[in-house]
Amino acid sequence: MKKSVSICCFYGNWSLEEKFVLAKEAGFTGFEVDLSEDGPVNLASSVDELKAVRALADGHGLELTGLMSFLYWGANAASADPAVRDKAAKLLARQIECAGILGIDTILVVPGAVGVDFVPGAEVVRYDTAYERATDFIRAAIPLAEKAGVTIAVENVWNKFLLSPLEMRAFVDQFGSDQVGVYFDVANTLAFGYPEHWIEILGSRIKRVHVKDYRRNVATVDGFCDLLSGDVNWPAVMAALRQIGYEGWVTAEMIPPVPFYKHCPEVLIHTTSRAMDAILKL
Repeated sequence: MKKSVSICCFYGNWSLEEKFVLAKEAGFTGFEVDLSEDGPVNLASSVDELKAVRALADGHGLELTGLMSFLYWGANAASADPAVRDKAAKLLARQIECAGILGIDTILVVPGAVGVDFVPGAEVVRYDTAYERATDFIRAAIPLAEKAGVTIAVENVWNKFLLSPLEMRAFVDQFGSDQVGVYFDVANTLAFGYPEHWIEILGSRIKRVHVKDYRRNVATVDGFCDLLSGDVNWPAVMAALRQIGYEGWVTAEMIPPVPFYKHCPEVLIHTTSRAMDAILKL
């Protein structure tokens, strides 16, 4: 398995190049970028600007391993509002387009939400309706993904949706496409399940893995914590990943409500890298 770090882990006021330098110094060989409104990869980025990001990563010996976006939390693909659903569809299309230019073969997609506790005033959508709209959302993007050679990897997130590995498996399988898989987040399952079970059941559908840790007794988003300091059964997780033959990227994604470290945030990158080295040896 290969070690990557998400841009979400960087809390310092650094440029993208400085983040690349720090990631490489800490021992990462991969880097996950995000699609935002005003960041280095954004909704208005030109082809030349995107190619420059790719060249910058190449110049620092880093492979771009994924493209995620926080913009989905404001663009619920399961919304009752057609305008919001259209916004989500355009976001996904742009994400696929950017990934193709950046040379990224897998993107992280939030397929819709039944509800989101950490987004004030978030819309609540009936579960079966959300499932139908999320299905339409992903299916409509498959031709574009196939043309770009990009896999749409649905993540298990705190969206009150796709709450079991059986449901996630059925959701992905209904498309019958190699361009749809799972971006599995280990710690996101801890509040209501066991990540090793998810891994064994989802098997080869898992195209990327996110890692962070979580303390069950906190029971809110404040429970996310440093790797090896929470309740993830890392030996069981690693055994399950090896059992299914997973050899892809494992990406650190440390995104609590507030930074883990109030001072010297660069230390988080180094300690996360060291923790991942230990975990990957289990």
